Amino acid sequence: MVYEALAKLHRENVLVGFTVPELIARFRLAVDDGIRKVMSKMGISTLQSYKGAQIFEALGIANEVVERCFVGTASRVGGTTLAGFAADALAMHNAAYGNSNAVPPALGDEGEYNWRRGGARHVNTPATVSNMQDAVRRENKAAWEAYTAEAQASVRDCTLRGLLELDDDDTTHAVPIDKVEPWTSIVKRFCTGAMSYGSISKEAHTALAVAMNAIGGKSNSGEGGEDAERSIVRADGSCARSAIKQVASGRFGVTSNYLADADELQIKMAQGAKAGEGGELLGTKVSADIARTRHTTPGVTLVSPPPHHDIYSIEDLKQLIYDLKSANEGARVSVKLVSEVGVGVVAAGVVKALADHILVAGHDGGTGAARWTGIKYAGLPWELGLAETHQTLVLNGLRGRVVLQTDGQLKTARDVAIAALLGAEEFGFATAPLVALGCVYLRRCHQNSCAVGIATQDPELRAKFGGQPEHVINFFHYLAEDLRTLMARLGFCTVREMVGHAERLRVRTDYASAKGALDLSSLLQPAHEMRRGVATHSVEQQQHDVAGRLDARLLPQLQEALQGGTTADIEVAIGNTDRAFGTVLSYH
Repeated sequence: MVYEALAKLHRENVLVGFTVPELIARFRLAVDDGIRKVMSKMGISTLQSYKGAQIFEALGIANEVVERCFVGTASRVGGTTLAGFAADALAMHNAAYGNSNAVPPALGDEGEYNWRRGGARHVNTPATVSNMQDAVRRENKAAWEAYTAEAQASVRDCTLRGLLELDDDDTTHAVPIDKVEPWTSIVKRFCTGAMSYGSISKEAHTALAVAMNAIGGKSNSGEGGEDAERSIVRADGSCARSAIKQVASGRFGVTSNYLADADELQIKMAQGAKAGEGGELLGTKVSADIARTRHTTPGVTLVSPPPHHDIYSIEDLKQLIYDLKSANEGARVSVKLVSEVGVGVVAAGVVKALADHILVAGHDGGTGAARWTGIKYAGLPWELGLAETHQTLVLNGLRGRVVLQTDGQLKTARDVAIAALLGAEEFGFATAPLVALGCVYLRRCHQNSCAVGIATQDPELRAKFGGQPEHVINFFHYLAEDLRTLMARLGFCTVREMVGHAERLRVRTDYASAKGALDLSSLLQPAHEMRRGVATHSVEQQQHDVAGRLDARLLPQLQEALQGGTTADIEVAIGNTDRAFGTVLSYH
């Protein structure tokens, strides 16, 4: 059918300049390239291994379709029936042809990748961008309310959280808002996403860090390293140090000083917007300063491999956690996972590997370095991964040993409330803080041509950056205050109290779909009812036993040398069990 379509387009002079065999050859080349890309994401080397591997999960497809066409494929929430697919196909055919059998010279832009009036629905629209920037820059409460209304409407029928509503009908649970923890306490649970110095400009990167340090939250360095001088407190009392330092597969910028100067060390196993792909920074963005920070060569494209080449099992991950805890015993160690079927089992292994913190990233998260195929078709909603992870950890009695975080287009207090009720204790934001700093969604982040000076290293464009840390602070202030209002209605005085109470969520009473309704019951099962009497949020710290390691036991003998910068000679037997020897000493 595809070959016949190509021949028809050739006959009607829509595809010109090539013969039909050439068009077919080019089509096959494009398809082969796409399949190879998917195979590489999944770690599959041969076509034989790819065939029948069932590496996909169906999202929004009814079980009757899966059982007939995709036997054995996971489909957790049901969805569109065969009749729905037929209706879609006819609608697209009619949009393209109308009453004519001839193909028009050009099809209209349906806004599939960029917002177009009357086109495909996007969760970020010109109205949300303008209203939010007006709110945070002019402290305009009316603009903030307009932003919130628009943002909630934009996700209403195109995200899983948009199909849910808070169960707050019983007002007897409500508490006075002055009983709810203050916004200054809530914002300490907020983090900004891992966007490296290189992917975004120094001005944007430092503005995020200064803002988060000011409110007690955490900014994330991303995988590009960070200059040591940013840890110096400025004359005005501000500090541009990123509290979270990321360790990714490329290890760019990872030094002993980088590891020691962190409150949290995050191991990035994958990225929500492009699961299975590594980071890529084009050579045009690798300036001399960035190359110095990353310990690379200016002008050379930097690519992080999809996997960590020293991690092929939970045991390998446990060793890296051990190493990082030795390099900075005061920092908690986080592992970043992506939402996918089975992430709960993986998370259970990560907790047993002694991670202090787990981030479940959703596919909604965006990145300027992600391919369109990754943004559109890779990863799953954070709602699925978060609920599965929380429930699995509770069922296995592991939830109390780890802090759980999620991210992926969190933009309003309602998003945060739903995430908390599904099991999250901390919340990550990336797109929204950048919009607060001036992002206008040009979608040229990877091209070094951002006109507002955020995702560029061009000095002339960077000079146009007009964002201030106060804009980000105002965003989180408004968000936290809105969350306090929702908490009061639900009857929760603290965020910790509401973690995991999925029974306070329900499917929207007005939700209906002509293509087949989704079944969200698996998300809404309260984990505390699955296994009673176990912790449903973080209540204890992991036992890393740093003090029991050999080099830690040598510290008393080396205090004089460490403080005076002198040398010391000690004879001691070192065995195979003395892992990462010297790392604790280097930290001190």
